[in-house]
Amino acid sequence: MESPHGAAVSAEDFGLEGPRGRVFQNVTFSAEPGELVAIEGPSGSGRTCLLLALTGRMRTTEGHAEVGGLRLPKQAAAVRRLAALGPVPMVSELDPAFTVAEHLGERALLQGRYGSPLRALLRPRAERRAAAEARVDEALEAAGLDPATLPKSGRTSVRDLERLEALRLSVALALIGRPRLLAVDDTDLKLSDAEREQAWALLRSVADAGTTVLAVCSEAPGNVQVVRTAPAGGEADAEEPGTAPTDEEADVREPAAEKPAAEEPTTEEETADAFAEARRA
Repeated sequence: MESPHGAAVSAEDFGLEGPRGRVFQNVTFSAEPGELVAIEGPSGSGRTCLLLALTGRMRTTEGHAEVGGLRLPKQAAAVRRLAALGPVPMVSELDPAFTVAEHLGERALLQGRYGSPLRALLRPRAERRAAAEARVDEALEAAGLDPATLPKSGRTSVRDLERLEALRLSVALALIGRPRLLAVDDTDLKLSDAEREQAWALLRSVADAGTTVLAVCSEAPGNVQVVRTAPAGGEADAEEPGTAPTDEEADVREPAAEKPAAEEPTTEEETADAFAEARRA
């Protein structure tokens, strides 16, 4: 697969405060093109909103960020053109009634119609079809998904996919557009330890191929840069791969992650308006 040039990502005092309170704050980090970055934090700490903000799909209120040299929030529309979303609940979810082939065909059609230069639309139909099929095949290979191995091949419905298979399909759909930045939410949700390792190996391979990857998780592996979203009143922090906290440091940090949901800075209800805005973007 042709390796796209990943987008460098950085943030300085990046934050969002909505009508119902603060969502995330004081996010500062930098990532090189083709780097894998884990956004780690407890549920309700603003992880998904940070992911959407860094892809130009949610307007922030504090600080700034840059993606591929484009400044956020001012150039959010331009950032959306170089960033692609994998699975993000309520924003870019798979349709459970669609088959794998239907999802791939729809995405290839949309990419050919709206994501390609005008001169590509002037090529003969057979040539355009061959190019679309090649893109789909490349994306499936990069995501490690072979439809032929599924119960009904490409006719397998999304509702019948295992969680890891659904993640691979979402990543493949995003890669059809050859983005410079890939954003994935809930990377380790409902996965066994073995499946979690496979999921991170997938995202690592995408990053190694040249695409910068941002991945939300509850617990990051040890070989990636980690950006932690903060509990209420705290600050987000970032750490380089291989600089995980010691046991003593972890003991100090852990209670903040174990606060009851009522004390967390953000809940699904509190961020509903922000997600609705992201879907419209």
